[in-house]
Amino acid sequence: MSDHDQTHGWDVHALSGAYAVDALDDLERVRFEAHLAQCAECRDEVDSLREAAAVLGTGDLVEPPAAVRDQVLAGIARIRPLPPQPTGGTVAALRRRTPLLLAVAAAVVLLLGVGVAWLQPWDGDDAPPQLTAAERILAAADASTVEKSFPDGSTATIVISRSEGRALIRTTDMASAPDGKAYELWLQTPAGVMVPAGLMPDDPDTTYVLDGDASEATGVGITVEPDGGSPQPTSDPIALFPLDS
Repeated sequence: MSDHDQTHGWDVHALSGAYAVDALDDLERVRFEAHLAQCAECRDEVDSLREAAAVLGTGDLVEPPAAVRDQVLAGIARIRPLPPQPTGGTVAALRRRTPLLLAVAAAVVLLLGVGVAWLQPWDGDDAPPQLTAAERILAAADASTVEKSFPDGSTATIVISRSEGRALIRTTDMASAPDGKAYELWLQTPAGVMVPAGLMPDDPDTTYVLDGDASEATGVGITVEPDGGSPQPTSDPIALFPLDS
């Protein structure tokens, strides 16, 4: 296992259970999604946990006895999914891990059902060291958000930190751009000029840090451009996010 797979002594693979039921905070989610994009085993694990959580969540939620809640809280920190196997045997490894995966899903559903917050994978108030650009934006004291919903139910959220001078976009269920096209991002200057800020990844659920200095940006736009992007918009924005000054 590489150092990249460790977060302040915590195995990043162990975040799959909380991620599967949307129990991670913004920093944890960004860190895990970056790992998830490179880890097929964790993607399979998340899918399995989501299926298990869906089954467990079909019944009525019942307040558990205090003793059960205490046992779950005491034991949840010790439940860790095994890291992916370094060579071969993926299917067999997942089968061996199924009881443990179900236990994690059951524990998380129970905790969510009684309103208990998911335990952080690190102790104390300090954020983990060596934060990525996305994590620094989300953790900034002046971070602010602007969200838009599209007719198909997808959403896009801009998070900007003036102190960091950066902005990011997070999408949920975003439809792909038409064939031969790409979604291009733009930072709007105080003079109203749209400056290229990168091409959005072709992924329905993504977190992407915009290129360029956003410290004085008055807005963020998304346009549909030819593959490879354009130095200036060639169409009206499909979304324009006004930013507070």
